Amino acid sequence: MTDDSTGTDRRFSALPGRPGKIVAVHLSYASRADQRGRRPAHPSYFFKPSSSVAPSGGTVERPLGTELLAFEGEIALVIGTTARRVPLARAWDHVAWVTAANDLGLYDLRANDKGSNVRSKGGDGFTPIGPGLLDARAVHPGALRVRAWVNGELRQDDTTAGLLFPLPQLVADLSQHLTLEPGDVILAGTPAGSSVVGPGDIVEVEVDVPDGPTSGRLVTTVTQGEHGFDGALGSVPSVDDIQRAEAWGSRAAAGLEPEGLSPALREKLMQAPVAALSAQLRKRGLDEVTIDGVRPMHPGAKLVGTARTVRFLPGREDLVARHGGGYNAQKRAFDTVNEGEVLVIEARGETGSGTLGDILALRAHARGAAGIVTDGGVRDHAAVAAVGIPVYSAGAHPAVLGRRHVPWDVDVAVACGGTTVEPGDVLVGDGDGVVVIPPALVEEVVDAALAQEEEDAWIAGQVAAGHPVDGLFPMDAQWRARFDAWRASR
Repeated sequence: MTDDSTGTDRRFSALPGRPGKIVAVHLSYASRADQRGRRPAHPSYFFKPSSSVAPSGGTVERPLGTELLAFEGEIALVIGTTARRVPLARAWDHVAWVTAANDLGLYDLRANDKGSNVRSKGGDGFTPIGPGLLDARAVHPGALRVRAWVNGELRQDDTTAGLLFPLPQLVADLSQHLTLEPGDVILAGTPAGSSVVGPGDIVEVEVDVPDGPTSGRLVTTVTQGEHGFDGALGSVPSVDDIQRAEAWGSRAAAGLEPEGLSPALREKLMQAPVAALSAQLRKRGLDEVTIDGVRPMHPGAKLVGTARTVRFLPGREDLVARHGGGYNAQKRAFDTVNEGEVLVIEARGETGSGTLGDILALRAHARGAAGIVTDGGVRDHAAVAAVGIPVYSAGAHPAVLGRRHVPWDVDVAVACGGTTVEPGDVLVGDGDGVVVIPPALVEEVVDAALAQEEEDAWIAGQVAAGHPVDGLFPMDAQWRARFDAWRASR
């Protein structure tokens, strides 16, 4: 891509030269992290090849046979002087310029990359940068704004005040691992609003100081590629609904069924007793679906929701010191639980400490959570009860979490009360306990349970009227005919 008149490579026209390396941040904006349902405690990175750089006004191909090319408007930092083990207070001094970037990615290849993003984000034209450079000495790193438009419609709008990790921290952190050299580029992550684009779409990204200097708009047009991938050589594109939802930004935007339970299905589950649901699951070969050893804090309340999970490991002292403080997995789980979701805590049946207290119960309640289930203890038991959110636990205990547990993972399969719970499983609880229903079976199981409840209620009425249970419970052909006639007459 050489300019014939000058012999220079137009791909790097917005930069001082070809960057030696491009380092990109996985998750850095709070809005994006909350959209993904996880907030990292520290920044993490991946590399992009310099061959992926493109100028403003260029094009990017969506390869043949793919569907999930996503844009990501970002702030790009261009290193001006060598940085190695620089302190945070002096990190910004090593940044020469700031500009706009589009960290394009192909979700069709994302799963096969396992986090490296080599193929999913390394394609030619996948890193447009420019068009203008802002002097880093003339801007404050906490006062920058990034915006992105698709076909003239504003899709992303956030400022560096929304970063989980300030821009100087990225420079200082990277410099303790590797040498940042003049011309290197750091892509500082994208806020919420990234989504899928297709052939013919025009993406624009701008970085500026509101009412101040600007990079100008970085313009990229998406085209349809003519070349696919040869499966005999390596990985080929593959997508599922998880990748579609993440690429588009949500299941709804991807045209998938909404996450969670529909109001009608939730109402059915509210009416169905746990015992009836358990019986129907047993008929379908599922016995290990009850969360044993937990009791409701509010026996009259009903619990219905989809699972969000948090996993605790045994509280080894060094691990508690490293993972137990700060914005740990427990706090992230309570801070990101969504309306209609149930927080399920794996505590290994260990009741020698609390796994939550009143502050976290208040946070879950404020977020609209449907309830909390833990096979461990609860601190501040009376205060948690006063919050009013349905809670199932193994009892009360005054000790803090770190006495027995270290928060470890969120949104992974967990073992709670002797059964496995996956994120997205449906939980129903009442005075009898809590049952876990695989999402694919929910509609079938609840309809069968409600039908059985209607039948059982009719049988109970006949028994109350003085009829013997022989032939009635279960019903023989004669009683079945009478029941069917009664039901048809309603």
